Amino acid sequence: MKVIFLDRDGVINEYPGDKEYVKSWKEFRFLIDIKPALKKLACHGFKLFIISNQAGVARGVYSKEELGLITKNMLAELNQKGEIISGVYYCTHHKELNCSCRKPRTGLVELAIAKLKKEGCDIELGKSYFIGDTLSDIETGKAAGLKTILVFSGKEKAENKTNWHILPDFACQGLSQAAEIILK
Repeated sequence: MKVIFLDRDGVINEYPGDKEYVKSWKEFRFLIDIKPALKKLACHGFKLFIISNQAGVARGVYSKEELGLITKNMLAELNQKGEIISGVYYCTHHKELNCSCRKPRTGLVELAIAKLKKEGCDIELGKSYFIGDTLSDIETGKAAGLKTILVFSGKEKAENKTNWHILPDFACQGLSQAAEIILK
């Protein structure tokens, strides 16, 4: 089984800005062409998981309940015509806690993989991907043994490449182009 792990802010929805958070469903805005791109990947046999740091909960900017409502509404829209997203995993801790679930650590990816294995799925890591908009996402993907795609629809920009401490396997403008790369 092939799996794609996706960051949320800047990949699925509009990036709220540095040190800013999507605090409510009212503030959540899907990026253009996200739904067709995700559906195309799911139709080609990929299991899709969202893996996201959401430290705004630990900082008291929004509650776990509000994060749950955002997730519930996001999944309702994405999964309208059948399951597209197989699971959503968040790290809601402060960076200073140094937990195993906060990206760039791989704890959340490992949780999703463990869930799939428990369901009897054999994961093909070499044919699986991590798509994100930060170098932290790329670090997570590489540490988990996945191919990586950096999208420029969120935080990171192509013009910063000379400062990158890690290189993705691929880079592109957004999820639609990432889907094309994966399906080639």
